[in-house]
Amino acid sequence: MNCKAMEKYSVAYLDGSIDSRRRREVEAHLADCGPCRVRAHQFQEVWGILEEAPMVRPSASFDAAVRARVAQEASRSSLWGWLVAPSPRLAVGVTGLLVFSVWLSSLQPAARPPAQIVTAGDTEFKMIADLPVLEDYDVLANFEALSEVPVQPTTPTQPGL
Repeated sequence: MNCKAMEKYSVAYLDGSIDSRRRREVEAHLADCGPCRVRAHQFQEVWGILEEAPMVRPSASFDAAVRARVAQEASRSSLWGWLVAPSPRLAVGVTGLLVFSVWLSSLQPAARPPAQIVTAGDTEFKMIADLPVLEDYDVLANFEALSEVPVQPTTPTQPGL
């Protein structure tokens, strides 16, 4: 038997409600292990003191007072009571949320180039931007002034002349 198992069986051993096989194992362990022997002795002393204490009878209204107190505790456990009363759960939750938000804000965004997505809407927008030029297309297509400009003949230049 090890000290962990001794913790499990020590109260039953001192109470006398342990079977004989386990009793022998516990006694063998107590003979070999000093710390467990000291602890068992301390348990026996406390047990003796508790047996010497006079038995106190509860008052006649004790049962009713306990039931009223339990009912009062149940009514206080509403949602509002849970939020208002200092609660370790609430403190841990708020602290966790705060730590998570600070950590999240400290992260740097990934540096990615903006994606160029060409859609039909972009093409139409460019056409609309060039609309004043397209409106003057008829003027440019029938521009007779260019036909009146004399064309100068080009002479081919020969190298070496």
